Amino acid sequence: MSRRFLELLAREASAVEFEGPIVEARAQGADPATIEELEQAKVEALKVRALLRRRARREAELSALYDTAGDLAALRDLDAVLEAIVHRARQLLATDIAYMTLHDPEQGDTYMRVTDGSISAKFRALRLAMGAGLGGLVAQTATPYATADYFADARFRHKGHIDEAVKEEGLVAILGVPLRLGQRVIGVLMAANRSARPFHQEEVSLLASLAAHAAVAIDNARLLQETRNALEELSQAHRTARAHGEAVERAALAHDRMTSLVLRGGGIEDVAAVVTEVLGGSLAVLDDLGRPITGDVGELDAGVFEAAQASRALGRTVRRGDQVIASVDVGGEPLCTLVLRSDDADERILERAALVCALLLLFRRSVAEAEGRVRGELLEDLISRPDSPGLADRARRLGVDLRAPHVVVVARHGGQRERAAFWASSHATVRHGLAAGRGDEVVLLLPGVDAGGLAQRVAAELSASLHSPATAGASPARLPEASPGGPPGGSAGAPAGGSGGGATSGSAGARDVAEAYQEARRCAEALLALGRAGDGASPAELGFVGLLVGDGRDVRGFVGRVVGAVIDYDARRGTALTDTLSAYFGTGGSPSRTAEAMHIHVNTVTQRLDRIGKLLGDGWLEPERALEIQLALRLHRLGHTSSPQTVGPGPI
Repeated sequence: MSRRFLELLAREASAVEFEGPIVEARAQGADPATIEELEQAKVEALKVRALLRRRARREAELSALYDTAGDLAALRDLDAVLEAIVHRARQLLATDIAYMTLHDPEQGDTYMRVTDGSISAKFRALRLAMGAGLGGLVAQTATPYATADYFADARFRHKGHIDEAVKEEGLVAILGVPLRLGQRVIGVLMAANRSARPFHQEEVSLLASLAAHAAVAIDNARLLQETRNALEELSQAHRTARAHGEAVERAALAHDRMTSLVLRGGGIEDVAAVVTEVLGGSLAVLDDLGRPITGDVGELDAGVFEAAQASRALGRTVRRGDQVIASVDVGGEPLCTLVLRSDDADERILERAALVCALLLLFRRSVAEAEGRVRGELLEDLISRPDSPGLADRARRLGVDLRAPHVVVVARHGGQRERAAFWASSHATVRHGLAAGRGDEVVLLLPGVDAGGLAQRVAAELSASLHSPATAGASPARLPEASPGGPPGGSAGAPAGGSGGGATSGSAGARDVAEAYQEARRCAEALLALGRAGDGASPAELGFVGLLVGDGRDVRGFVGRVVGAVIDYDARRGTALTDTLSAYFGTGGSPSRTAEAMHIHVNTVTQRLDRIGKLLGDGWLEPERALEIQLALRLHRLGHTSSPQTVGPGPI
């Protein structure tokens, strides 16, 4: 009969089947001793069966733990590993559901991380406060807990929302073990049944082993992620360092090219060409006043100049839309600004280009200032020491032809001496003239014969440069005789365009430079006294005031400009318009009294006044014009002239 029990053990029969041999023996009428022997054999066989089942179960548990360890060794996806652990816990413990909660350090509670076998959305979204519910108690105490009937167990705090979720899931028996990393609990692994059942110590140990593997998986995943992050940061740092190195090398090569250009005598235009070749786009270089030196990026609005100011303050480039601005200052004053229109530009190259352009401008300014001092010293000598030897040679080396007609211009400004002197020096250099600064005025000696036109041009351009009114007076100048060996284009020692008689300017009424300087100064002062700040004029444009400020006292020219048309008309036609005009002003502007004084009819006076108006033009009766006409008539009578064109050189 023992053989029957071995066959049952071999085919893993159920416990009920082990009663079969005993039932058969009784049916066959076996004696009591045989029945007792069979009972003992059955008990031993069932013990062997239980042992075999425990070993099989242990083997399955070990296999699951081994598989879990393999998953950890080949960890690629933390979610997949945790899901495998929870699924194995459910299978090994033969529960209806298994799930895992993790600690949330920000909110201080635990949340559902993985579930297997859950059917309730509310349960899957459940959060457990520390100490609340069975899971919260396990997380708080770091101790395994099991309950055969959750709702009847009073060892933990029942919360309404937790109980509702547990009831919706239909759970009754629950086992929970902590997920521990050292002394820290990071979550809870739980297995639960929808019917009452006890949990044996072996099941608790098995779930704890799986929880330990889950904790290791979570920690490994954290370390792996930190390692990946560190590697990514190192990789990004390497890429950044490499890009930075390439950018620095590129900027250094561009700087070397720009430096080489400057050493070979290149200018700002050449530097701009290198920048646009390397960076692309379009580049404009602006001077200290914001005027383009080279390039064109379209119309520049106020925002560009605000960005330039910010660039100078920060000491680096500033981006504004698709424009990159780099500006350099010296002593707080802007020197140059580079405006590059480009979507992607290396700011280092633009900054270096701005420095190179600034150095070029500083060099030009230094050269201009040095040349300006030389030109200023020559002009000072022409004004105060016209008999000094070698003036013509000094002028020739500066490109100034003393044989040509020149005009002295004195411009009064409201300060800003350095800027005004720099502008005057630059202007004089371009026009092959001389310039010098004297206090709140600049003096220019410029080639030309139109003193009034030069004065107006200087006043307008200097006012624009200073952003404040500059008032200019001008006077023709007679220069010292040029020494032999003068510049090409004329005979040495002879005036340009003239023959013999010394090196005068060739302009009627020209003064020595010192005299012309004084007359130009008086013109500028007269303009300021007349409220014409920002204007420019010579004595000829000042009317009768010019007679007062001019040394030449060109009375004949004044009479001719004011009433010459009337005097010439009388000379040609034999009329008496000049006498009628004198009588008209002498009688206070009354036609009737004029007629009485001249013994003619008042209609004749009216006709003559109409003719005079046509000859003198509109506005001849305006107070200022009328004053000039009366003065010219008085000077004409004192000079006993019939026509200003026929007056000789003698005094009037």
